[in-house]
Amino acid sequence: MNPATSNLIFFGLIMAIFYFFFIRPQGKKQKAQNAFVDSLQKGDHVVTSSGIVGKISKVDPNIIELQVDQKTFLKVLRSTISKELTDALNNADK
Repeated sequence: MNPATSNLIFFGLIMAIFYFFFIRPQGKKQKAQNAFVDSLQKGDHVVTSSGIVGKISKVDPNIIELQVDQKTFLKVLRSTISKELTDALNNADK
């Protein structure tokens, strides 16, 4: 085997490792986040990426209205709702 072929195989293996350990899991995580955001509905308890906890009171195509206190409502972008933080909150409640 000549050195050029072994270098090509080495770089191919490095690319495969990057794909299976970094790129592919990140893609799966992003798909799960998108599915979670698309399934949000009124009454769900969620956490934003900045840590604001609230209950969804209104759902628009791009904006979610969160009730954070009895008379306090915040409008946040739909994309700021975090699946990871919401799951952590729901698991802590159980």
